[in-house]
Amino acid sequence: MAGQGARRPEELTGLFVQAANAGDAAGIAALYEEQAVMAYPPGGQTVGREAIRALWEKVLAAGPRFEPEEPLPALVSGDIALTATVAADGAGARAQVVRRQGDGTWLRLLDLPEFVSPAVPGA
Repeated sequence: MAGQGARRPEELTGLFVQAANAGDAAGIAALYEEQAVMAYPPGGQTVGREAIRALWEKVLAAGPRFEPEEPLPALVSGDIALTATVAADGAGARAQVVRRQGDGTWLRLLDLPEFVSPAVPGA
């Protein structure tokens, strides 16, 4: 993944799948800002690029395969964007706040890798 970067916010999803399926925890971490926050593991948070790399080393050790998910159109305001996908694994949806870097590429700042619709009373 060296030398690559997301030129559009929606490209981060595909770069994540490439790195994950290659077993490249450092490549995944490179998609995040230095002080990024990831809402994972469930009920917790992983803060910072190095902690995100360490988390993905553990996850990838089990050899999971990730299916590409079609990103929804990004909502962009200047150098900040909201990206999202419908989770192919049934986890609900995924959402990230991403920021354009000085070189024009985009990195994840906040990552909510899985959330489900809340139960609606009476539905």
